[in-house]
Amino acid sequence: MFDELSKRIAALSPQQRAVFEQRLKQRGLQAPTLQTIPQRPATGAVPLSFGQQRLWFLDQLEPSNPSYNGPSAVELSGPLDIAVLERSLNEVVRRHETLRTTFAEIDDQPVQVIAPTLTLPLQQIDLRDYPTTEREAEAQRRAHAEFQQPFDLRSGPLLRATLLQLDATEFLLLFTMHHIITDGWSTELLVEEVATLYAAFVAGQHSPLPELPIQYADFAIWQR
Repeated sequence: MFDELSKRIAALSPQQRAVFEQRLKQRGLQAPTLQTIPQRPATGAVPLSFGQQRLWFLDQLEPSNPSYNGPSAVELSGPLDIAVLERSLNEVVRRHETLRTTFAEIDDQPVQVIAPTLTLPLQQIDLRDYPTTEREAEAQRRAHAEFQQPFDLRSGPLLRATLLQLDATEFLLLFTMHHIITDGWSTELLVEEVATLYAAFVAGQHSPLPELPIQYADFAIWQR
């Protein structure tokens, strides 16, 4: 049974593994010791994982299909330092190569292209000019429109962040990511890391998050 569990855990992506270990830590448990995924060489093309390759082929059949968007909305209440929020978001982008990844073809084969740096703008939309009774409906309309905007896998970025302001202390934070760089678990991890970093930065502290030992590209090469 342990061998089977170990295989299943080893097959998790780095983002999935991070959330899994976080859940165990919250319960006072420790993840089993597993064979680690090695870091990839500094040079050479990075192939797609099996899951990424499937989504890449689907995108070739139906370019810019918003069905492959992963939407997420987070309600925020209370005073908000938007500059610190944007800084927190970009620290997460720095930490996770997959959020800086686009896709190209080399010798007719799809590969991952990882940008060394990426500054992701936090789009801000102020809805306070709308009547109070109409703001929530307008926010839902804006969110739906945002989530339906397609991505270009070649040009990227494949993550967007939008902040809707409904009142002085009421906000709706929207994340839209293409499924080729994310899944349900890593979306949750993104939100949790942004929240953790915001709490630290707004208090004048450094990031409490450790550097990641492996990245999704390491996982993709290991899976191959």
